[in-house]
Amino acid sequence: MLRYLNADQLHQHPDLARGMFQDRADQFKARLGWEVSVDAAGEERDDYDAKNPLYVIWEEPDGSHGGSMRFLPTTGPVMVNDHFGDLIEGPIASPLIWECTRFCLRRGAGAHVAAALMLGGGEIMQGFGIKHFVGVFDARMVRIYRMIGSSPEVLGSQGTGRDQISVGLWNFTDEAQTQILARSGVTPEQSRFWFDQAMGGFRHQPWAKTA
Repeated sequence: MLRYLNADQLHQHPDLARGMFQDRADQFKARLGWEVSVDAAGEERDDYDAKNPLYVIWEEPDGSHGGSMRFLPTTGPVMVNDHFGDLIEGPIASPLIWECTRFCLRRGAGAHVAAALMLGGGEIMQGFGIKHFVGVFDARMVRIYRMIGSSPEVLGSQGTGRDQISVGLWNFTDEAQTQILARSGVTPEQSRFWFDQAMGGFRHQPWAKTA
């Protein structure tokens, strides 16, 4: 299932949170070799985890972490402006654009997990009236985004081949929704239920068309 948790709610799900931060360490430090900080508990965190972001987490049937993403509004400090401003023309700051970072999949996670996370991003976008997500991604993610059916508009890049880093802008079209739903194996009704349950029924505007 998808869970939507702000950082100040993670203490309510300690095992799930621990799994998320440890899987982030495994993916970004051990597998990708990024220069990230890993603490004595084997968890990867950065300054943006301290800014009460919203996490979308795929929780496996046994309660463990399957994958996750992190979201922050660009009206405050975000990674794309603070560290990758040279790839874009001026800072991105709008209540209609949120940053998505730390896309993480547990080792061995099924293809449906990545799609479900994208579906959760769509719920956030439509639920809060957000127009776009912005994020930084590396070359390996291009294939994953294409496979899921949610490829971004590239705003700027540096490097070549496997070392290329890009800033991308996502929206959530009807076509993308259809592809992602099929890939995730989640129904629109179930997806809406998980979001509405987490947000106490709040929804800026429904994104699934009704008759």
